[in-house]
Amino acid sequence: MNINKVTVLGIGNILMGDEGFGVHFVRWFSKRYRTPDDVRIVDGGTLGYVLLDIICRCDHLIVVDVLKLDDAPGSIYRFTKEEMEMHMPPPTTAHEVTFPDVLFKSEMLGEAPATIFLCIIPENFKDLDMNMSGFLFDKFNDMEKLLVSELEKLNILPERLPDA
Repeated sequence: MNINKVTVLGIGNILMGDEGFGVHFVRWFSKRYRTPDDVRIVDGGTLGYVLLDIICRCDHLIVVDVLKLDDAPGSIYRFTKEEMEMHMPPPTTAHEVTFPDVLFKSEMLGEAPATIFLCIIPENFKDLDMNMSGFLFDKFNDMEKLLVSELEKLNILPERLPDA
């Protein structure tokens, strides 16, 4: 099995406004940086169990997502998997797959990577809207700094592309 050192996984539903932040962000980031071959940047969308193979094929997983807490929109958090478990709903059924379910299955397989969550509080996530709010888009640079810092902790130095 081919193992990546690090997978940066953006998740969320791009049909629900700011809920798609993780997806929009990793797409943006991948156009601005070149990363080593053992780093994979993935638009995970709402793929559910399809993500299991991606998650089980890395040593370190950095998840970019929204976190629906009662806090100011745009607030950014960094959590370890253990810290994030306090905010995750309990596992559901195979008919209603959430990202925590996928992580739980990777643990059951004994292939769960070391996981860090980089999360932002969304502004608009309740309405059907293909566009993310400009307010959250303006937070890309803050998330970028946090992601680059996490990669540097793993001795990965992403190369900023010219004109990015």
